[in-house]
Amino acid sequence: MSPAISSYIIPIVLLFLSNVFMTFAWYGHLQFTQKPLALVILASWGIAFIEYCFAVPANRIGHAVYSTAELKTMQEIITFIVFAIFSVGFLKEPITVNHAVGFSLIAAGAFFVFKAPL
Repeated sequence: MSPAISSYIIPIVLLFLSNVFMTFAWYGHLQFTQKPLALVILASWGIAFIEYCFAVPANRIGHAVYSTAELKTMQEIITFIVFAIFSVGFLKEPITVNHAVGFSLIAAGAFFVFKAPL
């Protein structure tokens, strides 16, 4: 893979990894409601540290080829993808039609961030 292609692909991969950890840090504790809140806060902080270890390099590397608005938009779309999989797979909560419509409207907004000036 050429360095130019890597500059486009590596940030996306790192953002996906970052979002997996972020989603577990923010929502994984919902499966452990019997645990003390202080304990799950500390565990979430530990997981969030790992998340930052992926997010910061993703943004640093990605900024060479993407604008900050594009990086933020990618991160948000990736967040919805990871969250939807996590919600169904880990939390056993369905994605409803309303969720799908809302996520689709956000994705439509992302299109305009990446679209050349109108």
